[in-house]
Amino acid sequence: MAKVQDKFIITKILIISCFFCLIQCQEKRHEVINQHLKTNNMQKIEISSVLAEQLKKGAAEEYGSFSNYSEKDLNSLIEIEDSLLQSNGYKSPDNNQFATKVEQIFGRKIDYSSATNFLKLDTSDKCDKEINFVPLSSEHQNLYISKKNKFLSYFYPIPLIIDYQKQYPELKNIEDSPIDIETNDGPNTIKRWKDIPNLKEQQKKNTQTLVARNMYLFNDNKTYTTWLVIQDPIFVKLLVKQYGYTKEPKFTTLAMNDYLEKYQTSTDIGDIIFVKDCQGELQIRTELLQYIKDHTKSDENRLLTALENFGYALKDNTNFNKDEKYKILAYIGNIVDPFYLDFAGINSGNTVWNAESILYNSIIRDKNIISVYQKNNYYGLSDLKESLARIQGIIEHDSQ
Repeated sequence: MAKVQDKFIITKILIISCFFCLIQCQEKRHEVINQHLKTNNMQKIEISSVLAEQLKKGAAEEYGSFSNYSEKDLNSLIEIEDSLLQSNGYKSPDNNQFATKVEQIFGRKIDYSSATNFLKLDTSDKCDKEINFVPLSSEHQNLYISKKNKFLSYFYPIPLIIDYQKQYPELKNIEDSPIDIETNDGPNTIKRWKDIPNLKEQQKKNTQTLVARNMYLFNDNKTYTTWLVIQDPIFVKLLVKQYGYTKEPKFTTLAMNDYLEKYQTSTDIGDIIFVKDCQGELQIRTELLQYIKDHTKSDENRLLTALENFGYALKDNTNFNKDEKYKILAYIGNIVDPFYLDFAGINSGNTVWNAESILYNSIIRDKNIISVYQKNNYYGLSDLKESLARIQGIIEHDSQ
């Protein structure tokens, strides 16, 4: 009888314990939900406040509408974009995955322990890493990487990314009045966001761009490849030319096609292959050299000709020292010279091949090239040693 009573007491204690545990769990869950709702509400209030200020300043870049934007504006934008990305299926990478991707693609290291949430990518100067918060305009095309939210974006004014009139109707009255300012030429009325005739189309395109870039770069979603090539070619070319991204053949082709039209006179193609890093060290993008090799044949040598043009212009190029110029010429010769074994002096349709390669012509002018290359073990280039032997043979034969 005593044992039965003991079991009853133990069971009763367990039931009571479970009951209190259940209550505590429910309270904890409600606390988390309430905290989440509170955070969301605070974010919405903050975004509304930032948006209101942006609406008051107007949409006239030329009259300083964007001059007082700050990190606060960017933070509000990022919160909006985070929701847009999540609703379009974006999966936020973990810290290590994201940091690895950013370093591989953009050559930037993420320090999660630093106070700032952002990395700035200056699209005109990749070595300018000083953080400042300047919104997108015709003059400023900076990209910002959010360490917290793990995606990248232009610094759009909020009216360029969402239908603010629909989502924040309480702010509608701000744009009911004209925005009058004083200028050097007297009083002027500047453009409001609602005055932009194709604003909704811009909002849609900017959202699509945000989603496509991040889904492709950080979620490895290749279904956006063609969209980016067609709808976002400036960004695609930036990836290839500025950052040396060559993992997507369609991107590389789009960028390299820029050098086809003026191949006979332009030397620009070398500027994206032989580059200096932010420490001033020469970097050679061998994948782009391989692309030129793969896309050269008897009746198509435009990219190869453009590459030779860069080599011929090296003597006047002040970006590289003498040793770097020797090395650059070696890499160019390693790609170019083997084609002259078969095609030298041949005219095939619209394609014209010179009588000899840049490597041959350079050695004629500077015999030191041979000893420099031998001393550097031909820079480990597979075809360079054979090319030098061929050229030496021609020179010796001609001197007899």
